[in-house]
This record gives sequence, structure tokens and C-alpha cells, in this order.
Amino acid sequence: MSVDATDEIIDAELVEEGEALALVDEPAPRLLVDQHTILHPGQGLPTTADGPRYTDIDLRVSPETSALLKKLDPDETGPMKAFRKWCGEQGRVPKPCTTATFTEYSRHLMSKNLKVSTIKNYMSLIRRAMPVGKKPDSSEYLQLLALYRKDNKRALRVKQAFPLTLPYVMAMIEKAEASGRPIGIRDAAIFAFGYRFLGRSIEDVDLLIEDLTITDDRVIVWLAEDKTHKDEAQTIVLMDREDIQLVRRLRLWLEHLASFGVTEGPLFRHVLKNGKPASAETRAKKARKRGEHLRPQVINERVKYWFTAAGLVGDGSPVTSHGLRAGGATDLAVAEATDEELEEAGRWVKGSPIPRRDYVRPAKNAKRDLFAKVPLHAPTA
Repeated sequence: MSVDATDEIIDAELVEEGEALALVDEPAPRLLVDQHTILHPGQGLPTTADGPRYTDIDLRVSPETSALLKKLDPDETGPMKAFRKWCGEQGRVPKPCTTATFTEYSRHLMSKNLKVSTIKNYMSLIRRAMPVGKKPDSSEYLQLLALYRKDNKRALRVKQAFPLTLPYVMAMIEKAEASGRPIGIRDAAIFAFGYRFLGRSIEDVDLLIEDLTITDDRVIVWLAEDKTHKDEAQTIVLMDREDIQLVRRLRLWLEHLASFGVTEGPLFRHVLKNGKPASAETRAKKARKRGEHLRPQVINERVKYWFTAAGLVGDGSPVTSHGLRAGGATDLAVAEATDEELEEAGRWVKGSPIPRRDYVRPAKNAKRDLFAKVPLHAPTA
């Protein structure tokens, strides 16, 4: 091969036939400096040649890490799946989507009269699922959301869960135990624990048998994390009561698990019709993500079931698993627990307005009926 003397050679390789690479003529290193660069005495100017030389191994993750990352993939969330379906119906590209598609989908969610917080959560997950550097602009959608918030006050309304105070919880527990079935034993333990622990459903179902230490008069819970303590493990002591009988009911459930050889792993599990604890294998598709752990939604369903089975009637507020947390907090507020005591019991962040707004104030207002001062009407003769 002949090379004209005027041709510029950028990268040249000199090799003997059949031999490995002998020489590579690389571009001159570039300086890596800006107005923030500081050089110490004797230190030379930094260049691209000073940087690390990455190889294939530097770019790869292990199969175990890959599997964990896939679990966190926002592309597999419900909102993203619904977005892909909508895009298919509209003939739009879902990923990476355009700003116009992103904005139009937000209006679609608003047309369904969803809560503002729900729309914001869905749109955030969808945007997070887009590739880096190709995320849609949120400014137009946020303007639409501000208008939606202004014109649709009901979209801001948050329906509080019906507080399952002690009389309701005891009725549900007794009805579940009266069934005489293993699932009733489990549900009674869940209700007693949920009320006393003041936990969120996800915290309850994520607990392991190993996280509990049960003595004759208390249950000691090791909590790896919660919503407000992401990087802080906690040890929580739950003193027993004669009515809730948390120790007895938890032990009864654990004895049932132990009779099938289950002495470690998820505390609250699915139960088959024959009373046997379900394994991840027996639960097939539903076990893909949660394994042997219950889903929070299951506790929700069991609360609704036993609330109705016990013949209980609420005030029209939603009956949900959160009612166990709300009920315990309400009972504490009625018993005149301070804001600080409520914060500690429910593990709310210090200074949170939630205990006072949602439990203390309503409890005090219920006890202070101003119309009690008005004399009863006495019909004239």
C-alpha cells in the first residue's frame, strides 16, 4: 500500500504479517484543566493520559447484581406498563417517549379524576424509566397539573382510613380465632401485632421470624428500616396487654409454622387450604417478587374480610390495613398521649404534623362537643 506524503496519518499500526500489534500512534493527550484546577508544587498539568485505562471487566456486573438491578427496574412498574399500553392504543412510541406524549398522557390521567398525588407518582415513575439523556420535559405537564389542582379541588382530597380502634380490632381478632382455621390464627396474630406495632403494612410483611424475640410479657422487634428511618435499624419493645394478648397469639402462629418445620424466614406467610404454609414454589406466578412474604395488599384484603365477617360498621371511610395503624394512634390520642409520644410510637419523623393533624386534634374535637352546652329541646305542652 502506498501513502501519499501529504496524507495525514491519525492512527497507524505497524505489524509484521501474522504477528500481534506492534505500535499504535495515538493522538496527543489533552489537557484536563478549568478555572477550578489547583496545582501543588512540582505537580504537572493533568491530561487525558493520566486517567484510568478501562478494560471489559470494568464495565460488567455479576449475574447476582444484574438480577437485583432488574428488581428495581422502573420499566416493570404498574404505571409504566399502563403507559406502554396507552401508547400502543394511541400509536405512540413509549420509550423513549417525546415530551408531547408524556404531556398528553398526564392529561389522560387527569381525565380519570385521579388524585394529584397519584398522578405525580405515576408520572415520576414513567419519567424515571426513560433512558438517561432522553427524559421528557416535565414543565408542560406540571402546568397542566397546576390547572387541574386549581379546577378540581376533590383531586386534593385524601380519604383517611377508618381507624380500627381497640373495640374493632378485638371483634375482628375474636371472629378470626373462632373460625378454628390456621388462616384465622395467622390473621388474629397480624391484627394484634399491627395494632400494637403501629407499623405500615409493608413493614409488617417484611419482618422475619428472626427479627422477633418473644418473652412472657413482651415482644422485642428488630426493625431494619422504615419509611422515615431508611439507614437506621431500630429495636422496638411491645409490652403485652391482657386484651390484645400479643405474646400468646404470636406464639400460637409460630407454633403452627414450626409444626411444618418453618422456624425462620418471613413471619407472616400465605396459608394453603390444608393449613400448610405456602412456599414460593406452590405460589407460582404470584411468588415472583415477594417470594414467601405476604404482599401488603393481602393484609388489606384480610382486614376487609374480617371487618365484614364480624358485622362491624364504619363511618363510610375506607376500611384498610392502614386502619390498624390509625386505630392504635387514635386510641393513644384519646388517652392524651403527647405529640412526642405519638411520634415515637408510630416512628414518624420528629416534628411531623401527621400525629396532631390526623389523630390528636380529631380525638380532642370528638371529646369536646360544643353542642353539649345547648339545652335539650323540651316540647311545650
